[in-house]
Amino acid sequence: MAGIAVKLARDREAAEGLGSHERAVKYLNQDYAALRDECLEAGALFQDPSFPALPSSLGFKELGPYSSKTRGIEWKRPTEICDDPQFITGGATRTDICQGALGDCWLLAAIASLTLNEEILARVVPSDQSFQENYAGIFHFQFWQYGEWVEVVVDDRLPSKDGELLFVHSAEGSEFWSALLEKAYAKINGCYEALSGGATTEGFEDFTGGIAEWYELRKAPPNLFRIIQKALQKGSLLGCSIDITSAADSEAITFQKLVKGHAYSVTGAEEVESRGSLQKLIRIRNPWGEVEWTGQWNDNCPNWTTIDPEVRERLTRRHEDGEFWMSLNDFLRHYSRLEICNLTPDTLTSDTYKKWKLTKMDGNWRRGSTAGGCRNYPNTFWMNPQYLIKLEEEDEDQEDGENGCTFLVGLIQKHRRRQRKMGEDMHTIGFGIYEIPEELTGQTNIHLSKNFFLTHRARERSDTFINLREVLNRFKLPPGEYILVPSTFEPNKDGDFCIRVFSEKKADYQVVDDEIEANLEEIDVSEDDIDDGFRRLFAQLAGEDAEISAFELQTILRRVLAKRQDIKSDGFSIETCKIMVDMLDSDGSGKLGLKEFYVLWTKIQKYQKIYREIDVDRSGTMNSYEMRKALEEAVSLQGPQRVAGKASLQQTHTPCPRPLRCRAGQAEVDVQLHPWVSGCPVSSTKSSLLGSQMTSSSSILTILLGVWFDWKHYSGYLSSWTPRILV
Repeated sequence: MAGIAVKLARDREAAEGLGSHERAVKYLNQDYAALRDECLEAGALFQDPSFPALPSSLGFKELGPYSSKTRGIEWKRPTEICDDPQFITGGATRTDICQGALGDCWLLAAIASLTLNEEILARVVPSDQSFQENYAGIFHFQFWQYGEWVEVVVDDRLPSKDGELLFVHSAEGSEFWSALLEKAYAKINGCYEALSGGATTEGFEDFTGGIAEWYELRKAPPNLFRIIQKALQKGSLLGCSIDITSAADSEAITFQKLVKGHAYSVTGAEEVESRGSLQKLIRIRNPWGEVEWTGQWNDNCPNWTTIDPEVRERLTRRHEDGEFWMSLNDFLRHYSRLEICNLTPDTLTSDTYKKWKLTKMDGNWRRGSTAGGCRNYPNTFWMNPQYLIKLEEEDEDQEDGENGCTFLVGLIQKHRRRQRKMGEDMHTIGFGIYEIPEELTGQTNIHLSKNFFLTHRARERSDTFINLREVLNRFKLPPGEYILVPSTFEPNKDGDFCIRVFSEKKADYQVVDDEIEANLEEIDVSEDDIDDGFRRLFAQLAGEDAEISAFELQTILRRVLAKRQDIKSDGFSIETCKIMVDMLDSDGSGKLGLKEFYVLWTKIQKYQKIYREIDVDRSGTMNSYEMRKALEEAVSLQGPQRVAGKASLQQTHTPCPRPLRCRAGQAEVDVQLHPWVSGCPVSSTKSSLLGSQMTSSSSILTILLGVWFDWKHYSGYLSSWTPRILV
């Protein structure tokens, strides 16, 4: 029950504000104030045991322990690098961020944009720290992580080579807030190398918790310049980049000094009058702090002499700081993508400030269970998690003349950078949105079936499946009910995710549970119903006491299954047999009499028949994707049952431990699977990283008798199944 208790406690704490800026979650339970005070009292500088000054914190491949790039690296504190280190001098500026020997320009572009908003910067980089007052070699920062704010503590030992910082650094070399921020972000992602390569929107969102959108500039909307201006006015963070066509293009510099495959910050948008016409200009910054555009409207371009001197003075810079202006037309011609992260859920396409409605849902893909892949895999796509979206009110302001409900869907895969050390990386992800048929509207627990997806197209879907942390799109649909299906491109990819839905008007969202029900009628069996042949069989099996014990039942079932070449089985365990006897033992003898054994034998025959029918390839096994169909068939049977009642199997998509829910009369007991399983039978299961096979017909029998096999051997594949028996 510990897992459920922890989740309930976290839910309660979240409701009380844990995870907000004011009550950020302490990463790895490290308390900044307590650790700082301990160090001050002891007169020692903090050394972070959770992110040590060792090669493992640098990386695993290019920056691995045996890489030539890490030779000669020393971890030094700022006090060892310069005489008068400063945390921030004169406020944080874009020139404090110069890229080092790490391919995290996407992150640095986001940090550069962060400096444009002091209020947001103060949330990420708390101002209560310096190298003078209460200095103890410890610093702290806050990041948004999948729905909550997390406080990360680091020591100030930084990777250096030849006396200079190896990674991000300030232009002057004496300010260290950006280097320490980069270290904290590396810590929460596992190591420095994990930060190599990414989208600027990822950094934007982790610094703000905001909504990230992007535009392909070759298909830019006609009002893009106005969108950029409004986003900047609202404090949004903007980035842009130039696509590469081959690996050789990465960070290649064009003849006009633009860097391909490199993340830039967009820091301004102005309209100026030049030679009697209005010119739309975009200000862009290279986080390298150098290498500037040399085309029209560069720092030394004669075009600047054609505009008002006061405007020119306000807009131009005469030193090499990596920041430059270019016309909107050149911007659209040379850059490929614009990324915008809105600090508050605003509508960019309207001058009227509007508040979005926000919903966040967590889920997971599990190999062999809920990792069904995309629509290219019709046999498994329907197994993916499904979420019900109810759009109830149309937008008040229909600017485009099209009625409907505007909403954004963002699918974020969790903790993938941290997995790079284990040889994994971002999955290729996307989602589809399907309109619920009219006959199913208003219902709950609508898990759309395989047949539905074979005959219905997606009403909307993500623009692409892509191996970025987040896929996000804006949609407008009529009021109604829809099912959102997130997936990886290929099936059998394990991963955790969260979905954020932003809607302009009220909308309801919920996880779809897949519930299979059967109302089991109590059927009385009298000895007159049992034919003579079965009586003779029972007499032979039961022996002198005319009853069958659990040990005798195990022997009987082993002999029966040994003769079946069409079903692979390791036999029934004694624990399984004991519980089956206990469930059907109506007189308390601890054994099965004639009628009780007849009930059991009838069920075995029915469930073995289902097993053979599901096993269409005659392999003698049933994979986990076929399990659901077998259960649907099995619970539809109206077989003999000792107690009348209702059995249901419910699929959930929450990552918390699943309880087994038992209800008897008014009593209700929640039991976690593992302690329940300690008294339950263990099925014969074989599992592999590529899939799982149910290798015993006893599995189906055991489930339908209300006795659930040991899911811990199957947790990697069927961990999303929660059996629920209502008696």
